[in-house]
Amino acid sequence: MKLSRSILFLTIAALFAFASITFAQDNSKAADNSTAMLEKKIMRTVENLPNYGVFDHISFALTDNGTVTLSGKVLSLGTRSLAQTAVSKLPGVTHVINNIKNITSNPGDDHIRHQLLRTLAPQPVIGGMLQEPNPSVRLIVENGRVSLEGWVANKSQKDTFFVLASGVPGVFKVTNDLRVGKPDKV
Repeated sequence: MKLSRSILFLTIAALFAFASITFAQDNSKAADNSTAMLEKKIMRTVENLPNYGVFDHISFALTDNGTVTLSGKVLSLGTRSLAQTAVSKLPGVTHVINNIKNITSNPGDDHIRHQLLRTLAPQPVIGGMLQEPNPSVRLIVENGRVSLEGWVANKSQKDTFFVLASGVPGVFKVTNDLRVGKPDKV
């Protein structure tokens, strides 16, 4: 009798232990899922900002406590503050740190921007990646320096952007920060 009670007790204890482990795993999956959903909402919110174009780039980091850190560079007026306001209104966001830098427009950089578009946009394989709304590739120009940001499908496209952008007159340096694959975050 004592042996069967002991076995019954151990069986019940094992079931409780298994149930609590399963519950903890389900909760962590739910937390991961809600974080992923919030990241997608933030990405869509940024992508849908008015005036957020090919010469702007905003990225973000999300912490477990709901703090969002925005970073990047924007040429479009008002986009920096609009991004902070729009992201702060999302459910699940507790605080927004805005590290987005406004790029000032000057004639030399404006000329480079136009030349970049004239060079890159007509290219059959990569030109469509610059079309708005929501281009997958962003061209950040600051003091003659070009930064290529965003996503491309393969390394060949990444290299093509770099080579063509490097050949634009007035460009001092090209930083190729293009990522190959699908975007998970901005």
